[in-house]
Amino acid sequence: MLEPSFVKSALRLYLVTDRDLSRGRSLEEVIAKAVNGGTTMVQLREKRASSREFYESALRIKQILKGTGVPLIINDRADIAFAVDADGVHLGQRDLPPEKARKILGKDKIIGLSIETLKEAEIANALDVDYIAVSPVFGTPTKTDTAPALGLDGLRKIAGITRHPLTGIGGIHSSNAREIIKAGADGIAVVSEIMSAEEPELAAKMLLTEMGKQ
Repeated sequence: MLEPSFVKSALRLYLVTDRDLSRGRSLEEVIAKAVNGGTTMVQLREKRASSREFYESALRIKQILKGTGVPLIINDRADIAFAVDADGVHLGQRDLPPEKARKILGKDKIIGLSIETLKEAEIANALDVDYIAVSPVFGTPTKTDTAPALGLDGLRKIAGITRHPLTGIGGIHSSNAREIIKAGADGIAVVSEIMSAEEPELAAKMLLTEMGKQ
């Protein structure tokens, strides 16, 4: 089984990709720069790609991350994660049940689960997942199909009852990253803050700096 300490460390600065926000740059370019800046985990999210395109993109990103120690997580698709031998999969509430993903991927892979309510966090305590992503903490235009923003108070309540490592996502920037950690999260997950940054490497460094302030 995976050590919780490894997962907590990997969650510190979690990049979720969105090629529509990359300002015309390739995902490979943005990810490589983000990792140079200290990004600790990467989730490949391909909402409009065909299965073949998703698979081929995952192979390219896996090569970028090879030797860095940064885990590659596949959004939604346990079959793609299995096919490319990624480090894990991230699931939403309407995706494949975590226990089925575990059967496909095995005990040594990372399984993450999106959480939008305190009730979902309570249910997740009985599930075989390695981390939860609390979403959205703040309002965000990146995803429009989420529940109302939980705010720092909602995040704090979930952090207080979950047994899993936790990352916050949704509307997180360098100006509020430290508050996410103070509210009980092990790390932050960002999309546009790095994907759309003029300098992704610098954006990652700034986020880590802000989180490290006391």
